[in-house]
Amino acid sequence: MITKKLLHCGFSVLAAATALYSVATNVQAAAPSTSSLQAGSGRGKEPASAEASPFAKASGDKTAGKPNILFILVDNLGYGEIGSYGGGVTRGAPTPRIDSLAKDGARFLNMNMETQCTPSRSSLMTGRFSIRSGTYAVPLGGVPEGLTQWEVTIAEPLSAAGYATALHGKWHLGSHDGRLPNDQGFDEWYGIPRTTDESRWSSSPGWSPDIVPRKKIMQGKKGEKSVALNDYDIVQRRLIDVEITKRPVAFMERQAKAGKPFFIYASLTQPHLPTEPNPAFKGRTGNGNWADMLAEMDSNVGQMLDAVDRLGIAENTIVIFTSDNGTDPREEKPTADTWVVTPMLRIVGAFNATTKDAPLIPMGEPDPYVPRK
Repeated sequence: MITKKLLHCGFSVLAAATALYSVATNVQAAAPSTSSLQAGSGRGKEPASAEASPFAKASGDKTAGKPNILFILVDNLGYGEIGSYGGGVTRGAPTPRIDSLAKDGARFLNMNMETQCTPSRSSLMTGRFSIRSGTYAVPLGGVPEGLTQWEVTIAEPLSAAGYATALHGKWHLGSHDGRLPNDQGFDEWYGIPRTTDESRWSSSPGWSPDIVPRKKIMQGKKGEKSVALNDYDIVQRRLIDVEITKRPVAFMERQAKAGKPFFIYASLTQPHLPTEPNPAFKGRTGNGNWADMLAEMDSNVGQMLDAVDRLGIAENTIVIFTSDNGTDPREEKPTADTWVVTPMLRIVGAFNATTKDAPLIPMGEPDPYVPRK
């Protein structure tokens, strides 16, 4: 077996959901009395044969046929932001750790996307069009919302097949008990039930907690009620992805020690607005906050990949990296303090510098280069 590394950086929801569910339906063959769910099909389909799984013939151990799954989802990352898709340096920060997924695994170019965070995350979790689950748009605050409770997420069949399941990061498929990740198949979760926009509320002029309550960072375990940990404000917005990275690493360590297969949904909040990098990355690139966030995101992904290698589980682990949907135009500000102008000016400046030593040939003149005989 080889490590399956899949880079779906085109917010390719259909491709990512298909990859996830092809694993889920195959490992379910080892769990008799469990209903199956296939991509886009809902309930009631027969599971695929265990022999169809590329991991099914692994010999010996109790995780044979049950590869670990590390599913990394980032928020509002555009198609051309990372190096392997033409971004990276041209966006202000190289992304070598994320690019390594393309080098060592498979890179996907097809773009099949839902329009917003909630519908795309619904499709990824269920393998179904979001409109079937009541999650076809981002809900406004204060209105009834969340993934319909009879829906089946990928965590449920994987849990029934013996997987340890965890979500760390952004959920956005329901913010009340009964509709949180620990109610939808996850053994544990930590993060925000809704979205990062809300971290700005408490620092906005005229804000009142009597009118709009502070949003919370939460955690919970299966069979228990989720609890609020602290306010999700602009300070925590800068810090939260550090914790979202640490928790999957700790979860992998525990499951590797126990010899139990795992499904980790690591849902980073970056680079969603507000554009606020962690203080440790502030100013690191010299290309503004967005580029600093890109560098931080690449580092966080790298820490999770390092954990897979360090724990000796790379040969039986599928890693998928993707985004929920494209970049938000509100994040693009045409100033020198953004991810567009400064990096491009540096590239233009470097090009102009080379022309001093090797001047450009005016149009219409013959090429002075004479090939060697």
